[in-house]
Amino acid sequence: MEAVVKKFPEPADKSDDRPSREEAEAAVGTLLRWIGEDPSREGLRETPARVVKAYEELFGGYKLQPGDVLGRTFEDVSGYEDMVLVRDIDFHSHCEHHMVPIIGKAHVAYLPDDRVLGLSKIARLVDIFGRRLQTQESMTAQIAAAIESMLRPKGVAVMLEAEHMCMAMRGIRSKGSTTVTTAFHGALREDRELQERFLAMAGRRP
Repeated sequence: MEAVVKKFPEPADKSDDRPSREEAEAAVGTLLRWIGEDPSREGLRETPARVVKAYEELFGGYKLQPGDVLGRTFEDVSGYEDMVLVRDIDFHSHCEHHMVPIIGKAHVAYLPDDRVLGLSKIARLVDIFGRRLQTQESMTAQIAAAIESMLRPKGVAVMLEAEHMCMAMRGIRSKGSTTVTTAFHGALREDRELQERFLAMAGRRP
């Protein structure tokens, strides 16, 4: 099986614009004081450092680009031309409006055109975009566009189903409400029957 590697442009280096870890921890301390807490009390003394460390993991998607995980495809598909679907990919993201969690599942499919991706790459791609400040609509479009750009398949379909804590924890406080977004490219955009197959395979009847 021969692998094909595609290069992606390197992201712009914004390291000079980033505050230091000490500045980030000080910002957390400021927020603690703003909500009425005392950052010097025993239970909160290490909280700024813990929050900054957690943010490094939660927002680690900014350190990676799609090409970091989609840089290799395989040409030996033995004549396979049908839909490839990876469904029920768990993801966690954060709303860019309130910086509270978005928790959901992604279903990603494509129609191969001579090349395929390693299946774990699709889950890793979802994780990259999830570990950024997002809107669900943007994240759906970004996943679909990355696969189309890298793989050049006949078609791509992406569905995200997620609960937004900005609705459950604040504002309307609607718990259990799920938002569904989709993106269809190529043949999966043009062919309603293919769309219905994707929805059925993903476990959601049209």
